[in-house]
Amino acid sequence: MTTLSGDRSPAPAVAALSLVAGGPPPLRVREVTERDLPELSRLDAEVFGEHAYPYFVLRQLYDVYGAHLLVLDDGTSLHGYVLVGTPPDASRSWILGLGIAERWRGLGLGRRLMAEALRRLRADGVGEVRLTVEPANSAAIELYESLGFSHVGCRADYFGPGDDRLVMALALMR
Repeated sequence: MTTLSGDRSPAPAVAALSLVAGGPPPLRVREVTERDLPELSRLDAEVFGEHAYPYFVLRQLYDVYGAHLLVLDDGTSLHGYVLVGTPPDASRSWILGLGIAERWRGLGLGRRLMAEALRRLRADGVGEVRLTVEPANSAAIELYESLGFSHVGCRADYFGPGDDRLVMALALMR
């Protein structure tokens, strides 16, 4: 469910990001909290439409992977998120979702979220991270390639009939 553009630090991280002098309020990257879940669900639905996680799934993903569910927050609402799932053996993580609200795209925010997620995975000793992306989503593919991800293959019908995904991977521990 990894998408971008409408396709699908120490805890808590609080890194201010000023976008434009005198423009919108600074954004910070931080871990999600339980009270963020309704807003996260709204954002996920805005970004992913019919492919959005149902609220109850987001709730469970928060319970299991909350330390690796990061959001972009301006103090009033959420504008992006990245969700990483890591099994107990930390051998391989999956980016389960990356989404940026439409009006905030093209500002490097997806890169910022991914960089923080990858930093945390390296610190946790994760060996590899994988993700899936819609094959036609060139903006997301370019972002992932620029971060060092390589193509592993294409999986037909990954999310159901006609919903193919490109699988990409990045080795974290060398």
